Amino acid sequence: MGKIGMTTTVPVEVVYAAGEIPVDLNNIFITSTEAMKRVEEAELSGYPRNVCGWIKGLYSTALMNPDIRRIIAVTQGDCSNTHALMETWSVEGLEIIPFAFPYDRDADMLRLQIEKLIQALGTTWEEVQGQKERLDRVRARAWEIDRLTWEDNKVSGFENHLMLVSCSDFNGDPEGFARELDEFIAKAKERTPWPERSGGNSKGKREVRLGFIGVPPIFPELYDFIENQGARVVFNEVQRMFSMPFATPDIVEQYRLYTYPYPVFGRIEDIAREIERRQLDGIIHYTQSFCYRQIEDLIIRKKLNCPMLTIEGENPTGLDARTKMRLESFLQMLQD
Repeated sequence: MGKIGMTTTVPVEVVYAAGEIPVDLNNIFITSTEAMKRVEEAELSGYPRNVCGWIKGLYSTALMNPDIRRIIAVTQGDCSNTHALMETWSVEGLEIIPFAFPYDRDADMLRLQIEKLIQALGTTWEEVQGQKERLDRVRARAWEIDRLTWEDNKVSGFENHLMLVSCSDFNGDPEGFARELDEFIAKAKERTPWPERSGGNSKGKREVRLGFIGVPPIFPELYDFIENQGARVVFNEVQRMFSMPFATPDIVEQYRLYTYPYPVFGRIEDIAREIERRQLDGIIHYTQSFCYRQIEDLIIRKKLNCPMLTIEGENPTGLDARTKMRLESFLQMLQD
């Protein structure tokens, strides 16, 4: 078994079916104590300053892990900078396996892309289907954690983020990850719930229920800061999508329902449903500096009828004073 890096969520069932270990490079980059150093290393190698911090972090993280010699890179449906990232990795001797989510969610094109990935890794559709059934059992636990977050009010926004985002690769060990989720669920169910909407927190203010939309933040301490202000994230949009919260036995349909790689309008429909279902008071839209998805903010604002604050992140250096002040003002407005 070897390790295969990934630039974002892909049909991970194929990797497991091939007997390999998937590694989401985003997760090991952002959880490193030297995340900012990885960004600086990419810039020293020649990456421009005005390139997404995630791209620079992925570049250096892959090179810092000698046991990762192959990488599945998403060429359509994620970041357009991935194309140049692939080329710079190739120069360093890494093998690149491209994967593309079709823009129009065409089922035949998506099936073809999965077929090409199956052939590249040397497995079969039968093996892939078996892995889907295996991974869906783990995903069901993640769905329960999500429910405990918004319905039972027993899971924090960061815990929700961490457990759901890990479903991109299941930490390389689905059964071990399942045990971790089981232990977490058992402990969470014993907790005292966060204050109900009609109640108050320790500061005497009404609980504010937030949705977090956009790519996972490059500064995860955002969640603790929000909770210290008397609010809580009960909906992590893209992280939830990583858990594939769809009851379908068809793997092609599963990755068609996965909203992130496709036009923003499918994401907006999903967000609107969750605003109502989770009784959200407001939305925080996170955008990454120098990312084309920043442009989608204007569409989201036109289509969603919910108070929204857009914040921007560049590097893993923590929340800056200006962003903290804007968050405080937004949360105060919602509390009032």
